[in-house]
Amino acid sequence: MRVILAEDSTLLREGLVRLLLEEGHEVPAAVSDGQALVTAVAEHRPDIVVVDVRMPPTHTDEGLRAALEIRRRWPAVKVLVLSQYVEKKYATELMSADVEGVGYLLKDRVAQVGDFLDALERVGAGGAAFDPEVVRQLLARTTQVDPLGRLTAREREVLERMAQGLTNASIAQELHVSQSAVEKHVNSLFDKLSLSHASGYSRRVLAVLSFLKT
Repeated sequence: MRVILAEDSTLLREGLVRLLLEEGHEVPAAVSDGQALVTAVAEHRPDIVVVDVRMPPTHTDEGLRAALEIRRRWPAVKVLVLSQYVEKKYATELMSADVEGVGYLLKDRVAQVGDFLDALERVGAGGAAFDPEVVRQLLARTTQVDPLGRLTAREREVLERMAQGLTNASIAQELHVSQSAVEKHVNSLFDKLSLSHASGYSRRVLAVLSFLKT
C-alpha cells in the first residue's frame, strides 16, 4: 500500500517509516503537521494515511481536523488515527458518518508491531480497526442507553468485537464459542437494532455506528 504518515515525534515517525518500508509498503511522504498532511494527500493520493490526533501548532485536534478534511475531499483514502489517550469526542466525530476504511488506535498499540500492521491492513482493505480500549470506554458510556440496553451481555461482547473490525470467525476464537453461535448473536443484535432488513451500508457497519453514536 501507499501510506502517508503524519506524526510530530521524529523518532516515532521515522520508526514507522522504516517499519512500513520493511513490510513492503510505499511511503511517499512523512510529515509533522496536519496542513502538511492534507497537502501531501493532494499530491500523492495514497491508499491510507496514518495520523496523530494532536500535532503542531496547538497540539489539540489538528490531526483529527486534517483526517476529517481528507475523508471529505478524498473518500477513497483510508484513515488510521493514532492517539495517546482515549479521546471519545474525537473518536465519535471521526466515525460519525461511516466506519469503513477507518481505524483508531492508541499509541501503545503501535509498540505491538503485529497489532499495528494488522490494523493497517484491515483499514487499508476498507474495514475497521478500533483499539479495544477505545471500544471498551465507548461501550461503558452506553451501558444504560437504549437501543444497546436491549442487548444481552454476550451480544454486547460480540458487538464490541465487531467494532474492533473482527470477523465472525475471529470473534468466535476470542470468545471461545462456535462460529454458528456468534452468527446467532449477530443476527439477534441486528434484530434488536432494527437492522434486519437494512440495505445500502453493510449491517455490520450500521450496527457499529449505532454503538458509537449512542
